Amino acid sequence: MSSKVIAVGDEFPNVTLFEDSPSNTVNLHDLFAGKRVVFFGVPGAFTPGCSGTHVPGFLKDLEKIKGQGYDAVYCVSVNDPFVMAAWAKDLGAAGKIRFLADPTAELAKKLGLEVSNPGLGIRTKRYNAIIEDKVVKQLNVEPDSFGLSCSLSSGLKY
Repeated sequence: MSSKVIAVGDEFPNVTLFEDSPSNTVNLHDLFAGKRVVFFGVPGAFTPGCSGTHVPGFLKDLEKIKGQGYDAVYCVSVNDPFVMAAWAKDLGAAGKIRFLADPTAELAKKLGLEVSNPGLGIRTKRYNAIIEDKVVKQLNVEPDSFGLSCSLSSGLKY
């Protein structure tokens, strides 16, 4: 496990993730350069808290987020890109929130937010962040790694 946890003021790690398929790579520094984005991590696609509360809150607040001048909203999880694409479609979020796959937990590890979950393996802690031009401006990480309090859309100051 990583010893340093990312903090406000840090540059977000430059990691390549996947969107929709293994052939569609996305580089985070390319996505974030010159942009203001909302980025949130969840332990797993199709899990009860993520599907029932976490993602729906960001969907509900999407117009407010965009109205505050944010360029995009991203959701990341330690899953494969096919699962993430199917989950986005299932939630009615495809084309609204971009769902990125971190299949080897590389991003979770570089953020210092990886956690082992019995039955699920290595996952990311639940968190949200505001990133401006690759720099973390706000960060909320669930104290117990999986709760549904500060990492929700309502936990950010837009």
